[in-house]
Amino acid sequence: MRHRPLRLLGSVRARAALAATLVVAVALIAAGAAVLISLRTNLTGQADSAADSGARRVATSLATGVAPDALDLDDDQPVQVVDDEGRLLAASDDLERISGTSTGAVTPVAARADDAGDDHGDDDRSGAGKVSDDTDYSDGAATVDGDGADYRFAAVEVEDTAYGTLTVFAGSPRAAEQGAVGTALTAMLIGFPVLLVVVGTVTYLVTRRALRPVEGIRAEMAAVTASQDLARRVPEPDTHDEVARLARTTNETLAALEGSVERQRRFVADASHELR
Repeated sequence: MRHRPLRLLGSVRARAALAATLVVAVALIAAGAAVLISLRTNLTGQADSAADSGARRVATSLATGVAPDALDLDDDQPVQVVDDEGRLLAASDDLERISGTSTGAVTPVAARADDAGDDHGDDDRSGAGKVSDDTDYSDGAATVDGDGADYRFAAVEVEDTAYGTLTVFAGSPRAAEQGAVGTALTAMLIGFPVLLVVVGTVTYLVTRRALRPVEGIRAEMAAVTASQDLARRVPEPDTHDEVARLARTTNETLAALEGSVERQRRFVADASHELR
């Protein structure tokens, strides 16, 4: 009983079905991984663009001289404005918790323009700043108005403001990315096994049909051996393929054996007659 799996794998049909299933499985895994990576990359890029747009909108306001505490920040998006000393100067009103940025603070501290001016000596600052062309991205999480979620954060610096160098952090939710990737992964985990079962079953049935003439040849040869009737012939399929050629060759062999046995019988009969 313990050798039954080995006997099953000894079948050409089973081996062909197993080989086809393994090949398709490798192809599906590779294709599925490529799809998931591409999907995640594209959706992460969209989240980066949204976060960068939000950060630059705030940075542009700061660069034109708007004070951090006078910014009109989107309550639905986690936003922080941090100075070069790591102090939080502005944040979204409904921001309750945040991670993945330079500070986890959610309550801004008061800052005055002349605080930064003191740090830079007698440098006369008009409040105008320059928005950096570079954007840094990071993964994090935030709770806004009681709703916690994962975010993709963009960090944009604003240089030469009345408050020194400021960094704006703005987040874009990753719910769409996680939902799409999760849905695609679930579909693959359900669909791929079903497809592999279909491939294995179809391959097994097709192989069995293709090898049916071979089984007929085997059965007929077994019958010839049991009956010792060399006049019997195996069925020849009209397919003009390897199986048909095997059947013709087998019949030619049986005909040759029949002729040889017949000649031997005649020789024995003639010899017996002469001996009498």
